[in-house]
Amino acid sequence: PTIFAARQFVSHGHVNVNGKRVNIGSYRCKPGDVVEIREKSKQLVIVLEAVGLAERDVPDYIEADHNKMVATFSRIPGLADVPFAVQMEPNLVVEFYSR
Repeated sequence: PTIFAARQFVSHGHVNVNGKRVNIGSYRCKPGDVVEIREKSKQLVIVLEAVGLAERDVPDYIEADHNKMVATFSRIPGLADVPFAVQMEPNLVVEFYSR
């Protein structure tokens, strides 16, 4: 239901990337990586509820098969692809950390 719940789901080891268990929420996927729910985790209540929801907002850079609970990371998203609650100014971030 939230980004924080997704991170916790990953940290509890319910996700495989390219067939290997991942438990790091900040794991970096490369284009072509296959992300899937582990077989044991497919019967969890939270997963079944999420699959039952009609509304799913899947970004263009992810190809998802909801029936198999598998997704392929097809490309690295650009800044315009990632929604932000505020106006993002990367040059200000770089300037702040360069001090």
